[in-house]
Amino acid sequence: MDCIQQISVLKKVCLSIVLLFFISSDSFSQVKVLPPPFKVDNLICEYKTNPISVDVYNPRLSWKLITQERDIQQTSYEIRVGNNAVLLTKGKEVLWGTGRIYSNQSIHIYYGGPVLTSRQKVYWQVRVWNNKNQVSAWSMVNFWKMGLLKPTDWTAKWIQNTYLSDTTGGPAPMFRKSFKLDKKIRAAHLYITAHGVFEAQINGKRVGNDYFAPGWTSYNKRIQYNVYDVTSSLQKGDNALGVTIGDGWYRGYTYNRKKNVYGKKLALLCQLEIVYTNGKREIINSDKSWKVAYGAIRSSSFFDGEVYDARKERVGWTNPTYKDLAWDTVKTDETIKDNLIATAGPTVKKHEKFLPLKVLTTPAGERVVDFGQNLVGWVQFKLKGKAGDTIRLFHAEVLDQKGNFYTKNLRTAKQEITYVFKDDSVATFEPHFTFQGFRFLKVVGYSGPLDSTNLAAYALYSDMAQTGKFSTSNPLVNQLQHNIQWGQKGNFIDVPTDCPQRDERMGWTGDAQAFCRTATFNMDVAGFYKKWLKDLTADQHKDGAVPYVIPNMLDSVSSAASGWSDVATIAPWDIYQAYADKQVLQQQYESMKAWVGYIQLHSRNYLWDTGNHFGDWLFYAGTNYEDGAALTDKNLIAQAFYAHSTQLLINAAKVLDKSDDVQKYTQLLYNIKKAFNSEYVTPNGRMISGTQTSYVLALNFDLLPENLRASAAKRLVDNIDDYDEHITTGFLGTPYICHVLSRFGRTDVAYNLLMRESYPSWLYPVKNGATTIWERWDGIKPDGSFEDPEMNSFNHYAYGAIGDWMYRVIAGINTDDNDPGFHKIIIAPHPGGKLTSAQAELETLYGKIKSAWSIDNGIFTLDIIVPPNTTAQVILPLVNDPVTENGLDINTEKDITEIKKVGNDEQMNVVSGTYHFVYTLKVLGKKNK
Repeated sequence: MDCIQQISVLKKVCLSIVLLFFISSDSFSQVKVLPPPFKVDNLICEYKTNPISVDVYNPRLSWKLITQERDIQQTSYEIRVGNNAVLLTKGKEVLWGTGRIYSNQSIHIYYGGPVLTSRQKVYWQVRVWNNKNQVSAWSMVNFWKMGLLKPTDWTAKWIQNTYLSDTTGGPAPMFRKSFKLDKKIRAAHLYITAHGVFEAQINGKRVGNDYFAPGWTSYNKRIQYNVYDVTSSLQKGDNALGVTIGDGWYRGYTYNRKKNVYGKKLALLCQLEIVYTNGKREIINSDKSWKVAYGAIRSSSFFDGEVYDARKERVGWTNPTYKDLAWDTVKTDETIKDNLIATAGPTVKKHEKFLPLKVLTTPAGERVVDFGQNLVGWVQFKLKGKAGDTIRLFHAEVLDQKGNFYTKNLRTAKQEITYVFKDDSVATFEPHFTFQGFRFLKVVGYSGPLDSTNLAAYALYSDMAQTGKFSTSNPLVNQLQHNIQWGQKGNFIDVPTDCPQRDERMGWTGDAQAFCRTATFNMDVAGFYKKWLKDLTADQHKDGAVPYVIPNMLDSVSSAASGWSDVATIAPWDIYQAYADKQVLQQQYESMKAWVGYIQLHSRNYLWDTGNHFGDWLFYAGTNYEDGAALTDKNLIAQAFYAHSTQLLINAAKVLDKSDDVQKYTQLLYNIKKAFNSEYVTPNGRMISGTQTSYVLALNFDLLPENLRASAAKRLVDNIDDYDEHITTGFLGTPYICHVLSRFGRTDVAYNLLMRESYPSWLYPVKNGATTIWERWDGIKPDGSFEDPEMNSFNHYAYGAIGDWMYRVIAGINTDDNDPGFHKIIIAPHPGGKLTSAQAELETLYGKIKSAWSIDNGIFTLDIIVPPNTTAQVILPLVNDPVTENGLDINTEKDITEIKKVGNDEQMNVVSGTYHFVYTLKVLGKKNK
């Protein structure tokens, strides 16, 4: 035994003696068993883990503290960045190091090292110190790789086929290149984009798991490129790269059957960059050496579906041994490259799989498969036919009154998959460049059995991590939450669409702003919205007008509408509140100013009563406006949103330290509110439109003088009572109504609205079997008939905006306006609605927040989690003292401070950690409500 071994044994013996001493003494009971040490994890760069196409020179870095111990706050941090992962862990050859920075900031920290170059890959790790004099170990090493930062980095050329028959709705061109690599490969990356949507293969295997790449942007101004690490796909010797391109958003059919919105010819741009083990580099570019042909995809369209003739498959066409002598040459196109950007938001990916719930024969004699969930994606089948046999798949959201397949609400969208068998073997197939919105599948041309062994539906949507969970003791409310989440999934396909099934599917701005705050609770949508907002800026007109849809697929003439175009101010502020992302305000600030400037330009004496507005779209009476009691004056709505956008611009100016703008727009806001009250409010506070929406907007946007607000809130409640406690608001009033009621002390009325099961209400569709949010309150009428098929989507997320209130009020998880991003958390649950329990979780940039309450025989229990490096203000409702936390009186807890009574509630501050509160719930009489 050597000296080192002897010392090790001696240490173990001494440790055993010490432990025996404590075990045998009374002092052992006072020994605190420490939880596992805290660590740093979940490192992200620009909201992504190990991104390989960063195109900002100073990307931002974030991390989370992981610990089970209470009151852990970061007091300082140290970041180090290097070109070599192994050397970095040893502290050698550090490219940039912060040294110890005394700060509690753990999100959005800018890289501040030497300027990085195109393709450069760097590694980084971080360690932190906490408020208990502990220092973490260095984190695991993460990395980011720079994209192609300059147009000159692109040596490839755009290539197109030479076919005259290459038109919208035609076959998908297949581009091919074979090449030989004679050295051992160290790394290889494929940089690729298209006019259209692409699918790439190398040596017979699909590249990546993205769908509909490069995604949808304002193509003429911004077109994304994707980057894939394809090192493992290549081999020394012969290789082949193949890319198929579909029409997609670029030239495919759009609203009103328009086509060629961005161009007439599909095209490919790609370069495969290879680094050999000897350090030498080689680039395989798209150029004139490529070949092109047509194959089995005879047509593809987001609206109409896909036609696939397996007899025309070019088997093995992306394998190196394939002979392409008969293929045609390509032509190059000198399309500009300075509008190319790295993929910004999350890409579309394949997610949940659904097997048939049942297979039925309708009264009309059709074979229909029910997947049990209204989803967006496609069906994969494994079926056997004969050469030339054709199977057709039709997609629908609902069955009609008689139980027959219903597609009238699709308008001109076919949503049809046609497949032609090439032989009598079993064929496995799923579409390529299309997606359908459906629950039901009609199968024509196949008479064999249909079941879970040969059919499966897959959901496709942008790859956003689920961050929120919400549930209660009421199954109908739980289904509503399910429907809200699935409405978001189905409509977040690269852009926030209005519906995913009919011939529309555009980025309607009104829907996007109404739902934005709810979206931040359900999923990580920071990158999704930031990418889309850049397209808003790109398509915003010179006069500041914001089009109805983004990207703008409609006419290029100036267009703007209140509540729709206001997404320019609302969405940036919502994203800032949820993620404390100051950059989004910097990115969008000029756009926000331009939008308010547009309204100023079209106002008279600070009153915006000009232009075309949609109003409170689809309020309960539909678009017939038969019931004047629920019809809100469109100009009143416009003036309200004028004030709201101006207020949000002031908020952003304050965050960005633009004091001159704060002063300027504060004066403007004063004049806007004065004009609102002069035009739309009587001296005693009655609105000229006595609707729920008018009072909701006036109160939510603080348009009324303080002395008139209480009476306005009472009039709102009276209006709700007039409609037997039913909601009558449309797209613009619905997101705010329950918040306004809670703010003015009538959460009980808000619960009544939520719990209503008859039309119009949120639970009416749930009671009628909905699995997503409907476009209309009565998409299916009480008698079982349908609303007007010209506008009747059964997957349309706008009314799902109630989810924000469910998280923030029922469960009580909220962020502090002055310290956003859930760094300072507010947990203030509001029991009601005959619920006996409710719980919510939210994964933030700091970690998981939880609020779960229950009532049992008058005993109220609240379990919360406050993540490390945050604090929370907790407001316990209807407290009957004493309150205990984990069995101890809260007044004896050092982690609970500033306890005070606020009415019937009890307010306190807590540090990070897990808490368990218990007390007797105070019962109030009607006069105390």
